[in-house]
Amino acid sequence: MRLNEQILAEATRLPEGTPLSAKSLLHLGNRAAIDQALSRLVKRGELMRAGRGLYMAPVVGKFGKRAPAVETLIERLSDVRGETIVPSEAASANALGLTTQVPRRAVYLTSGRTRNLSVGKQMVYLRHASPWKLTLAKEPAGQIVRALGWAGPERANIVAEKIRERVPSAELQKVSRHAARLPSWVATAVGRAARHG
Repeated sequence: MRLNEQILAEATRLPEGTPLSAKSLLHLGNRAAIDQALSRLVKRGELMRAGRGLYMAPVVGKFGKRAPAVETLIERLSDVRGETIVPSEAASANALGLTTQVPRRAVYLTSGRTRNLSVGKQMVYLRHASPWKLTLAKEPAGQIVRALGWAGPERANIVAEKIRERVPSAELQKVSRHAARLPSWVATAVGRAARHG
């Protein structure tokens, strides 16, 4: 089987949105040959380039080929690279109903490096974040942490009170138990809201 077909077979065996890189394909051949094959597959539309050195298979449906869902790619990228990746502060504030302003850009916070991904026609921005913003990453309580990051020190107490009205008190308690990881202004706002709850 030719290298192109081997790479394509490997890409299509993976769950939807799972990224691959030349490094993950080194068992198939040398780096230069793999890079050339990936480039050819992108030109032919059989693979999509998501970012520098990052590729994925398109999803084939009854209306043709499309990019995987952004959320799926982010989840798979997090698994493959071992990075923590979460929605941005503004997206978390929106999810909690603290703002009606829907973020225009798909921005995620990551424990990895800052970079941009191209998912079909949509740009996805990954921004390296302070570890405290990734606290309770995959849990609903993590949204509280990031929403308070969105509020900033001046509005944290007011926003924490609004959050208290919207989430179960157990979620605020969970954030309180991680106070040592958080800036003092976040820990204080959460502690006060949790006591009032």
